[in-house]
Amino acid sequence: MDIESRIFECGKDLFSAKGFKKTNIKEIAEHAGIGVGTFYNYYASKEQLFIEIYKQENKKLKNRLTKSLDLTQEPVHIISQLLKENQEAIHANPILKEWYNQDFYKELERHYRDEDSQSMDSVRDFYLSLLRKWKQQGMIREDVDEELLPVFFDSLVCIDMHKDEIGIEHFPKAMQYLIEFIITGLTKQQQN
Repeated sequence: MDIESRIFECGKDLFSAKGFKKTNIKEIAEHAGIGVGTFYNYYASKEQLFIEIYKQENKKLKNRLTKSLDLTQEPVHIISQLLKENQEAIHANPILKEWYNQDFYKELERHYRDEDSQSMDSVRDFYLSLLRKWKQQGMIREDVDEELLPVFFDSLVCIDMHKDEIGIEHFPKAMQYLIEFIITGLTKQQQN
């Protein structure tokens, strides 16, 4: 295994075990059997390494989700299933769970917003491509600006980050209804 791959795998192991915040470059370098200076020959920062690991995990999740979805079903069902399976997978994967780390969320969000959309390979990107496709097919209301489509997904993420404040006992059902309301509202034909 080459040095970059060792750093990547050791970083992934440590981030999974300890979380982003509690993992440091010195530990990653030691675990990989290299010096700290060598780490910097491959990655500019701990954040850069983590984002690369996060993107790989997100890509794996997206591929798994896209294979499990039946895209011939109604949009409400597809999006509900996509977001439900996405949430379950995130909470089961310590790397992806960092999306809910308030300290690191802004860094990940900025990275995904700054990234060239053609090089993104995330669940968020898949969700947006579905909504855009449905918009082109006339399944999304004409009065909904395409620039608002990512806001609906991001809003659900924000709500999920505050589930304890909402009340964990009510959260799953509330989230299910919110997803249904949003998708039904987006796909509902405008009343005259």
